[in-house]
Amino acid sequence: MKKNVNSCLIFILFVSAIPYFGYSQLAFCGGNSGTPVFTEDFGSGTTNGPALPSGVTTYSYVATAPDDNEYTIASTTNYFDWFNTEDHTPDDVNGKALLANGSFQALDYYSRVITGLCENTTYEFSAWLLDLNSEAFSINCEERFSPVNVRFEVWDETETTLLVRGDTGPIEVSNAPIWREYGLIFKTTDSQNSVIIKLKNNGNGLCGNDLAIDDISLKSCGDTVTLRNTDNEVLMLICEDESTAATTLTATPDFTVFSTHNYQWEQSVDEITWVNLAGATDVSLAIPPTNTTTYYRAKVAEDVSNVNNNLCNVISDAFEVRVVPIPQNPVSNGDVARCVSESVPLVVSVPTGVTVDWYNSITGGRLLLKNSTSYVPIVQGTYYAEAVSLDLNCRSNGRTPVTLTINSPPAIAADETVFFCENTTATLNADIEDMRYLWNTGATTKTIEASVAGEYTVLVTDANTCSSTRRIALETLFIPKITNIVSDGTAIIVSTKATVNSEFSLDGITYQNSPVFEVVNTGDYTIYVKGKIDCGIVRQSFFHISVPKFFTPNGDGVNDFFIIEGLDLFDFANVAIFDRYGALLRQDNAPLFTWDGTILGRKMPNNDYWYSITTNQGVYKGNFSLKR
Repeated sequence: MKKNVNSCLIFILFVSAIPYFGYSQLAFCGGNSGTPVFTEDFGSGTTNGPALPSGVTTYSYVATAPDDNEYTIASTTNYFDWFNTEDHTPDDVNGKALLANGSFQALDYYSRVITGLCENTTYEFSAWLLDLNSEAFSINCEERFSPVNVRFEVWDETETTLLVRGDTGPIEVSNAPIWREYGLIFKTTDSQNSVIIKLKNNGNGLCGNDLAIDDISLKSCGDTVTLRNTDNEVLMLICEDESTAATTLTATPDFTVFSTHNYQWEQSVDEITWVNLAGATDVSLAIPPTNTTTYYRAKVAEDVSNVNNNLCNVISDAFEVRVVPIPQNPVSNGDVARCVSESVPLVVSVPTGVTVDWYNSITGGRLLLKNSTSYVPIVQGTYYAEAVSLDLNCRSNGRTPVTLTINSPPAIAADETVFFCENTTATLNADIEDMRYLWNTGATTKTIEASVAGEYTVLVTDANTCSSTRRIALETLFIPKITNIVSDGTAIIVSTKATVNSEFSLDGITYQNSPVFEVVNTGDYTIYVKGKIDCGIVRQSFFHISVPKFFTPNGDGVNDFFIIEGLDLFDFANVAIFDRYGALLRQDNAPLFTWDGTILGRKMPNNDYWYSITTNQGVYKGNFSLKR
């Protein structure tokens, strides 16, 4: 599968035109460059030196800290108050640079004769410079501070004709070491094959003007040459199980340097070793179908004789036919078993540059989730992960199954309320076997003993680590307490404390819910009271007498007398009758007490009257009505 990749080629030009002779501002090659004709990185090592060959510099070599008009070659800049930093060359170890203590004269920091150049060819001369002094040093300098200022010069091989020069100008000081690159563009003339390049002190000594120089380079400079194929692409991508179609590459120069263009196409499989393609010298190159990563580029020169001379040509941008490997199937992090209430993802692993799509089937099926190495299903089952390359939609040959099992929580008994008698304990039961238990008391047993009313919970966890919580409300049942027993006519009424869920009995065998015993013969009774949940039985003796609620002394022979029954139960009984105002009307010690409603032969009016019966067992009081 192919993927269009369009590039935007951006070049930063420091000047709008490339000078060939005379004075110039510093500038870089605005187009493509060739293989460097010359480089100088000053080597590497932990000891200073060696000194540069005679004639390369007009400064004097020292193996220690250089004073004015002196230099050293070192892997450290840790001298004086200078910045302590590494050289510029990328990826070297203990790399060295030239460290110079600027003089008062315009002496040469560095000068080299470069041979083997091509005539009528544009070149770029560049170097990396570092001001060794900090901004703080420049402010505190006792004398007038002199910033670094370097002149780039190119002379003919006789050093009598200056071809071009440019100045860095005062390099701005900073509070951190900053390597800066500067460049100069020049063009050789007819029959010119050698030049002299120079880096000169353009400062004036004094305080400051100390610098490091590294990675001096000279390389050819030419047009920016871009490569595009028939589909206007600068890159072709294919999956390794596919093959590209035949296409044609075309080189497009921008004519900023060259006026004519000659080509030699090259091919590489690693972008390191390049091989000329025989006969491929046209502006275009037809490339056949392939399923192997391959790179193409063109060497370009103005003169056909220079096209294969790496000291004279420039190299176009490379066009890549990139084969994207088919990713391996994702590696499962393991099947997942979770509880209903949990949210645990299925996870797979893939290398960097690869993502994952999830499906519901080993082949085909429905896409569930794109671009994620994890997936959280809501139902149990097997799900399938497919690897997809990020560069190009290349997919793994298979899918990796990952299974989700959803376990139900333990089926516990319903919440309940448990009653227990005061001053005792209750056994609370999780009511399910072979589980792990955790009560809110901290206990881890199936059952616990509790003596304090309240809510108890137990977390029940099964072998799948799924849990359920059971709640038990524990309530206290208090033992009933008899507070009073009274005779009410023929009835006995029992008053208790905590009568809720109590039962009552006159014989200790037959119990009733009501505390009122209706129509009871007079006599000596034992009253029994217990809770419906048996926390114990309380009992109390009681002498029951029958006092009528009213009598009707009208001479009809029915209920004409107020008769108190049961006084014969007592060893001693005294009855007193009072009117509503508390006046004593009659008092008698007779065990059988009756009253006809008269006092000294006078009929007492219809009204309510009160009685008080004093016995050896206690006092009975109440009221009754007289109705004629």
